[in-house]
Amino acid sequence: MSNQNLTEQLEVATQQFKANSPIEAQIKIGQMIEELQKSGIASGKQAGEKAVDFKLTNALGRDVVLFEELAKGPVVLVFYRGGWCPFCNMQLKAYQQILPEIQAMGAQLIAISPQKPDHSLSLQEKEGLEFQVLSDPSGLVTAKYNLLFDVPQGVRELMEGIGLDLAEYNNTSKWVLPVPATFMIDESAIIRSSYVNPNFMQRQSPEEILRELKKL
Repeated sequence: MSNQNLTEQLEVATQQFKANSPIEAQIKIGQMIEELQKSGIASGKQAGEKAVDFKLTNALGRDVVLFEELAKGPVVLVFYRGGWCPFCNMQLKAYQQILPEIQAMGAQLIAISPQKPDHSLSLQEKEGLEFQVLSDPSGLVTAKYNLLFDVPQGVRELMEGIGLDLAEYNNTSKWVLPVPATFMIDESAIIRSSYVNPNFMQRQSPEEILRELKKL
């Protein structure tokens, strides 16, 4: 799989989802995406804003502090839904492939989701991810980046119907998710580019990340 194929892969997965999901499920998910797009509830931080510092644990239970990492160089900060989401797994796998190029520019990649650390660890091992995968309990950091939203009842019922208890998976009482987003943050903690898309079936392409990083 070459990294320029992420967009194509996501497109294929989207078509499969449409072919294999009941129409009712597609309508509920479509409504959720549309509502997020219209309301701007989780429209994310914008380029030019200051990044919010945080301390979160990685898959091995070690603390990672954003501003300490920024002291070493720029950070590509990725918010994703969780290891249960096939679109997220495709994204992270594609980003893993450009990790050497990211590191060659003196930058690093950090991914964040609300899932508990043991799920991050199994995802990291399964996909062979060599970057930090952090757990954000109850989505507190995600909320500070203006990406957190409550899962609508209809979508919650769909997820429960396929045996996914999101609250259990994330070890929290709330059904919350991030809008997937990718931020380029420079050493002075300024967000230089921001990709936020309520349609979780689309992600920023690896080439675009490298293009944005070159500008820093």
